[in-house]
Amino acid sequence: MKKTKISEIRKMVLIPSGKFQMVGTSQKGNQDEFPKHDIEVKSFMMDIHEVTNTQFKSFVDETGYVSVAERPIIWEEFKKQLPKDYPKPPDDFFEPGALVFFPTEGPVKMDDIGQWWKWVKGANWKQPEGPSSNISNKMDHPVVQVAYEDANAYAKWAGKRLPTESEWEWAARGGLENPIYPWGNESIAESTLKANFWQGFFPYENKGEDGFIGTAPVMSFDSNGYGLYDMAGNVWEWCEDWYHAEAYSQKKDNIKKGPETSYDPQEPNIPKRVIRGGSFLCNDSYCSGYRVSRRMKSSEDSGLNHTGFRCVKD
Repeated sequence: MKKTKISEIRKMVLIPSGKFQMVGTSQKGNQDEFPKHDIEVKSFMMDIHEVTNTQFKSFVDETGYVSVAERPIIWEEFKKQLPKDYPKPPDDFFEPGALVFFPTEGPVKMDDIGQWWKWVKGANWKQPEGPSSNISNKMDHPVVQVAYEDANAYAKWAGKRLPTESEWEWAARGGLENPIYPWGNESIAESTLKANFWQGFFPYENKGEDGFIGTAPVMSFDSNGYGLYDMAGNVWEWCEDWYHAEAYSQKKDNIKKGPETSYDPQEPNIPKRVIRGGSFLCNDSYCSGYRVSRRMKSSEDSGLNHTGFRCVKD
């Protein structure tokens, strides 16, 4: 079958080879951003922007692919993430859906994400906030509610792959020397128009000073030094590597090979992959995900309305 031509699946740029030190680059660095270790990256091509709804629709139209959020939950798989002897939920629990962000009515303690993340039946990439939503006016926005499996399937269809965590960070730096953000070290408070992130008080008041409350069309903000857009904010981006809290203390013999297993001390029974770059929900009071060294993680089967991806190619 002849593959659909979508302007060569959109533009890519060459990211040069180089060496750098992966480590937290600001006082906000988390424990999993240490210790410092040297990394050498071979050159590669990278999408200049996140995969859009238009691009993902082309993939689905051509292949008939059904995303994870559109499939019923399988109990035998889901219970592997739960403590032993955990009771089986009622049948309606297994209906397809995904997690959707809802702002709280006012200030809340930040130790329970269940206050702003809710499971919504019928939420998926075509209806990212649930059955009453759609993407008809967001075709140039990044696709969201895609699980790791969905992102990987698209990448293979496009003749590409997902970036390693090291490749992603090297590209986000844009050729700068140990920057805090893709645009440099200018504080986030002075960078309203640098990226799509949460201005105001998370999780209840978003002032939208950057012009957007949710996702923004790709390329709405300036690119970094390598010509890459939205390497900070807009949506989190899936990487190939397993997330391991102690990955930086493990020796790496090959840039293409991250940790062999996943480990998140907060949820040790749930295998997770790395996501990078922050999203429109990131705020210094909660998540400074727009930092180039910020590491985040998500279970492979998770769909969220602030998570997408971009691809790379050797």
